[in-house]
Amino acid sequence: MNTTSLNTVAVVGCGLVGSGWALVFARAGATVRIYDGDAALRARAPERIRQMLQDMQGAGLVQEVDAALARITVCDTLADAVGPADYIQESVLERVDVKQAVCAEIGAAMRPDAICGSSSSGIPASAFTEALARRSRFLVAHPVNPPHLVPLVELVPAPWTDPEILPVLRDAMQRWGQAPIVVKAEIEGFILNRLQGALLNEAWALYEAGLASAADIDLTVSQGLGLRWAFMGPFETIDLNAPGGIADYSARLAPLYHNIAVSRADPQPWSPAAIRAAEAERREILPADQLQQRTDWRNRRLMALVAHLRSQPK
Repeated sequence: MNTTSLNTVAVVGCGLVGSGWALVFARAGATVRIYDGDAALRARAPERIRQMLQDMQGAGLVQEVDAALARITVCDTLADAVGPADYIQESVLERVDVKQAVCAEIGAAMRPDAICGSSSSGIPASAFTEALARRSRFLVAHPVNPPHLVPLVELVPAPWTDPEILPVLRDAMQRWGQAPIVVKAEIEGFILNRLQGALLNEAWALYEAGLASAADIDLTVSQGLGLRWAFMGPFETIDLNAPGGIADYSARLAPLYHNIAVSRADPQPWSPAAIRAAEAERREILPADQLQQRTDWRNRRLMALVAHLRSQPK
């Protein structure tokens, strides 16, 4: 099997992540078959995907809305969606028992040579594929929400995943417009959430210590670190932040970062009091009934950023 053979894709789960995945595959030219156990979600999926495509068209990120939609078929059964598929993207509820049950159904319905990636954001594939007859064809393919705007995908094999799948799926994800990485072994939180968690844990610790407001901590990222991180990772960032590159930066600042790490040698859970305080601060800035509006704003800003980055030389 090679990347060009992954032309028919099934998406199991039509929620926000599943709908985003369907858009990713359809805009790239794949034939897409989608299914959800909730009939209401199945019924709403085409219009939700149409709206997302239209928003992207308005940002200059998609050319043909109707052509992409024409490549998507809503199926009434899981077997109908999965049976013809070269690749399956499972995007159901983040619970081991739910994933076990759905993946058992997928395993029974999929072709022996098909591949199934799970949108799991933290549960390793070994936790829900061990008993499957075709477990070697399963792995985690964890996207960032929303996957049609943020291209990163973490490919995380289980111990029994056929290693030949990884280069095939990585190439296919690149062809579909995503930015895949390979996590070489299962680890809790994978790569993205471990990096995000390190920043979040420090943000909560600084907030609980009364050193800055939540708004100012957010500003430190949005108007500081995040501007570079929109197009560079941490290693490239420090490589360019000292005259002699990464070795020079490390000689200058590694002791500082070690001292910071040691100062957090006894990390604590986010406290209920700090969570209540941050919730109160955020609700003063953004009332709860405006969360969806702000989410839509976030997506428009992401579209504008993606459009800008695509226009720039690599």
